[in-house]
Amino acid sequence: MDDHKDDIYEDNSIEEQKKTEAEEKKGDDSGSDYEDVCFICRRPESKAGKMFRLPNHICVCDDCMHKTMDTVSQFDYQGLLNNPDFSDMNTGKGFPNISFVNLADLRGDGGIPNKQKPKKKKKKDEAEIDIRNIMPPHKIKQKLDEYVVGQEHAKKVMSVAVYNHYKRVATGTMDEIEIEKSNMLMIGPTGCGKTYLVKTLARLLDVPLAIADATSLTEAGYIGDDIESVVSKLLAAADNDVDRAERGIIFIDEIDKIAKKKNTNARDVSGESVQQGMLKLLEGAEVEVPVGANSKNAMVPLATVNTRNILFICGGAFPDLDEIIKQRLNKKTSIGYNAELKDKYDKEKNILSHVTVEDIRKFGMIPEFIGRLPVIFTLEGLSREMMIQILSQPRNAILKQYQKLLELDEVELLFDEGALEAIADKALEKETGARALRAIIEEFMLDIMYEVPKDDNIGRVTITREYIEGTGGPVIDIRSRSAEHPDRLKEIQQS
Repeated sequence: MDDHKDDIYEDNSIEEQKKTEAEEKKGDDSGSDYEDVCFICRRPESKAGKMFRLPNHICVCDDCMHKTMDTVSQFDYQGLLNNPDFSDMNTGKGFPNISFVNLADLRGDGGIPNKQKPKKKKKKDEAEIDIRNIMPPHKIKQKLDEYVVGQEHAKKVMSVAVYNHYKRVATGTMDEIEIEKSNMLMIGPTGCGKTYLVKTLARLLDVPLAIADATSLTEAGYIGDDIESVVSKLLAAADNDVDRAERGIIFIDEIDKIAKKKNTNARDVSGESVQQGMLKLLEGAEVEVPVGANSKNAMVPLATVNTRNILFICGGAFPDLDEIIKQRLNKKTSIGYNAELKDKYDKEKNILSHVTVEDIRKFGMIPEFIGRLPVIFTLEGLSREMMIQILSQPRNAILKQYQKLLELDEVELLFDEGALEAIADKALEKETGARALRAIIEEFMLDIMYEVPKDDNIGRVTITREYIEGTGGPVIDIRSRSAEHPDRLKEIQQS
């Protein structure tokens, strides 16, 4: 009788094994909209990798399976159970009524259900970058012109650098000549559009983009983000697709905050040491980064990403760099004929355009770091005319956003030329660039956005210079009765 039971159990285990193997062969081809989740760490298959499928549809990821087996192997359960010191006096076996759980016994409705998560829609396998399909520089700049006002030189430099970079990625080597990577360093005052330029560029090229803040980066072993975390963000932006991440763009903002600290004897864990740690990252190296997490730990798998084809763009305002430039330019000042005045460059708005590598080194960036950013360019400070254009010309201009909001209430919003000039003048006083425009508009549009929904008769609101300057109010036009009732309008026209 016992032999018969053993045969039944063996048959059942063989059937379960065949069933599990058949499910593994199906894989993602089953057409299911759900993906398996690890029974222990609860990570989906897209993050944890291939699963071990146990009976009763229980799935365990590779990491948890290895950790479990390592833990179990530390204890001698067989020796413990057969130890005579802990044995039962009647049976002679250790720990009576204790046995290992057979997962096959959990079959049926009483078993533990396998929770699943919906699968992420996977894109079709992307083909390798074709050099004929890369957007040429003039077309990249035309697209940028639709969103970014001014900054002609910066847009031209970025278009050429990105075009050359993706030609390099597409061809690899040409006639055994390896093309070096064109990492970029952009310098410009706050609010001039550094981050917006990079975001627009990544959206146009349809490549993964990671934006990191250099202020949170510290040397390895200290509290803060490790330097490899910028690559981890790019991997997350590429949906954990390593091949796609290796063709992405990393924008490191506030790069001027990791300059060398001056006149200090303390360890510089967030300055020069961070620059030194980024050297291999910028040049191209294989980096192990955690998948689905920001920091490395025992429960998170690691992926190897090669940064050789990742384009790094660094940007910063570099405050007080203009003083270093003026000091260098004023060295020629002397007494006598052809002498230059000391205040010659004090009123020049675009003094940053005279920047050299020597000025950046004096600011606190180490030469090895600057050398790995061969493309250095500056952005202009915003003038009054540029401010007026930013308000109304770009595809997603601030005024167009408010006009769209009031359109939903069937109200037309207009701005006269004097109002635009008054807004630009107020923004220039704040000295925070284009960010000041939004703050000013939010301030004077508050009452309008509050009062307009009250009255259905309002058909048009015109913002004037007097309203912006606080000496008058907006011009409000009442909706005509004929416009409210088009059928009545037709009757009047026919009569």
